[in-house]
Amino acid sequence: MFNSHRAVLADELASWVCDARQRTLELVSDLNDDQLMGPQLPSVNPLLWEIGHAAWFQDHWVLQRVAHREPLRVGLDKLYDSITIPHEIRWDLPLLSRNNVVKYICDVRDRVLELLSSNCLTDELVGFVKWSVFHEDMHTEAFTHSRQILGYPPPQFSAAAPTDQRPHPSGIESTAVDSVSNDVQVLGGTFLLGAFKDDCFVFDNEKWAHAVEVQPFRISRTAVTQKEFAVFIDDDGYGREELWSEVGWKWREQVRAHNPVYWRKDARGNWLRRDFDQWVPLEPHYAVVHVNWYEVQAYCRWANRRLPTEVEWECAAAGIINDRNEFSAEKRRYPWGDNVPTPDFSNLDWRHMGATHVAALPGGDSELGCRQMIGNVWEWTSTDFQPYPGFVADFYKEYSTCGFGNCKVLRGGCWASRSRLIRNTWRNYYRPDRRDVGCGFRTCARET
Repeated sequence: MFNSHRAVLADELASWVCDARQRTLELVSDLNDDQLMGPQLPSVNPLLWEIGHAAWFQDHWVLQRVAHREPLRVGLDKLYDSITIPHEIRWDLPLLSRNNVVKYICDVRDRVLELLSSNCLTDELVGFVKWSVFHEDMHTEAFTHSRQILGYPPPQFSAAAPTDQRPHPSGIESTAVDSVSNDVQVLGGTFLLGAFKDDCFVFDNEKWAHAVEVQPFRISRTAVTQKEFAVFIDDDGYGREELWSEVGWKWREQVRAHNPVYWRKDARGNWLRRDFDQWVPLEPHYAVVHVNWYEVQAYCRWANRRLPTEVEWECAAAGIINDRNEFSAEKRRYPWGDNVPTPDFSNLDWRHMGATHVAALPGGDSELGCRQMIGNVWEWTSTDFQPYPGFVADFYKEYSTCGFGNCKVLRGGCWASRSRLIRNTWRNYYRPDRRDVGCGFRTCARET
């Protein structure tokens, strides 16, 4: 039985390794050499560097550290170690050529597959292979955001091809979605925030579940829509200093922001948004995306609302109410339960190549009645990214510690996140000025 279980696990890990590497290759395969380098910007890496980094990470931790193999290529630490190589010099490094980096990342994949088939599947190997795949999943999401930032065409995939059809809305009035009027009442109580120790794999910043007292609150059933955000803009939301924090207003003035970064008006005064390399009419009831923490804070003040805290967000997504009308000691892994994500539950894995209608996918509702808390758009919270009590960094010490104290917590994943990666306890973090990634938000009522 043990050997059979290990064989199934090895096969699953092998399929993940192949899938992640295939997505990496396909996310850059149509780009020319100039596009693979791209302009030097603080918000993106040169894609030629980044694909090499993803494979180097797997080579370094899985093949060299766990399997004690010699490096596939000597000297790559000086090219692809993101911790020691400053961002601004990555365009100037003597990177592997396109053909050589593709050969390298395929060779790393093949060595890992060989290792998984060698009947030596230790717990350490399982953990590091999972980490390397999830690390690559984070980068394939970043590759997608980079294509949007740089105005490249949307990626094309050979397998599990995304569809242009968005899921139909259901259960919420599709022609008059109003996130505020669809608040869910949460009674509050003692909630266990974070991951449990029997979870199969979690990152260090999710460890461990600890009791937090939560006051009653009301949270929007849906994310804020593009239509709602457009009303804020048209009411001079970007021009009214009183709506912004001091640091937020300084940011707005510095970048001269008057609307979300990928929005503009046409000659008739209608809003358009840039979707990769095309300008399209704004879809009123799709979730607003590519807005930063300063922008959503200003919106909240304008709407007399507020962002949920991190614990409020996880309560709404994972909370189970027992027969005493209290939070259970158990939680849901996903808003809908413990079943793995499918297209009926969530907008993940590039399936629709963008955000969708906030009333769609009712099968993914949480027990408390919130929709699309996994997938579609990352959701800003009001919480500073800090360690949980008793935090101990995992082997990749910089993964979390570099963000503590200077980032805000986001939850839930977006349409370009991988379904094998995301869950209710997963904590993302970005600086509050980042508006070039798949971030949106939902709001809470402001108690008087």
